[in-house]
Amino acid sequence: MRAVWLALLLLAAGSAAAVERVVSLAPSLSEIVVELGSADLLVGVLDAGERPAELKNLPSVGRYGQLDMERLLSLKPDLLLLWPGSVAPAQREQLKRLNIPTYVAEPHSLNQLATQIEDIAAALGRPERGVALAGDLRRRLEELRQRYRRDEPLRVFYQVWDRPLYTVGGEQIISDALEVCGGRNVFAELKLPAPQVSVEAVLQRNPEVILASEQAQLDAWKAWPQVAAVEQQQLRLVTDKGLERPSGQMIEATAKLCQLIAPER
Repeated sequence: MRAVWLALLLLAAGSAAAVERVVSLAPSLSEIVVELGSADLLVGVLDAGERPAELKNLPSVGRYGQLDMERLLSLKPDLLLLWPGSVAPAQREQLKRLNIPTYVAEPHSLNQLATQIEDIAAALGRPERGVALAGDLRRRLEELRQRYRRDEPLRVFYQVWDRPLYTVGGEQIISDALEVCGGRNVFAELKLPAPQVSVEAVLQRNPEVILASEQAQLDAWKAWPQVAAVEQQQLRLVTDKGLERPSGQMIEATAKLCQLIAPER
């Protein structure tokens, strides 16, 4: 099915070699294009945070959730790279009606991410670069799986925010990164990418490791010394923002996460 879909995309574009003007509608997708050595094909990007140096002077087509449709059309793209969450639903419908060939990327696992990197490279007309990069990423990923595998996974709570309390669901790619590291997301049964949860629900699941991006968020859990993560002093600060961007660099961000969760390995 994937091969058929990709063939249709390339046919719609005319041919793989014909792709010359690409607009990326997510920072992670812009990063993948750079990792593939194909920044020369980008003519516009959606802004959300700091850009790679190679893309510093490219035109902006808006910000996260606020696409500038007029600016996008003025760039005459022959391929759009889209992560659905970066564009509002109404504007996604507008994009569909434009009939511009579009690759939609929303990987739920690191294996899917590697496959999508291959697909994007093929859509750019440079498939060999995708095969090489994805191969390297898969090998590194397997190394991490072997090194950090556990017969009994660690129960991990990954905190996204504290007021209100948010975490990641089981279909979010960060949840898969936890599995690579020998952990298990204590809210893996939830389908939403970023579900809101209660303190009581966290206490009930009794995580052995709690991860958060701010020290104050971690310190707040010390009010519940009966939680395994607090008792065992497994409150870990995640400082690498690479986990938030599903591009090739996320594999090494996952390696850092593994070292954080299980430094003894």
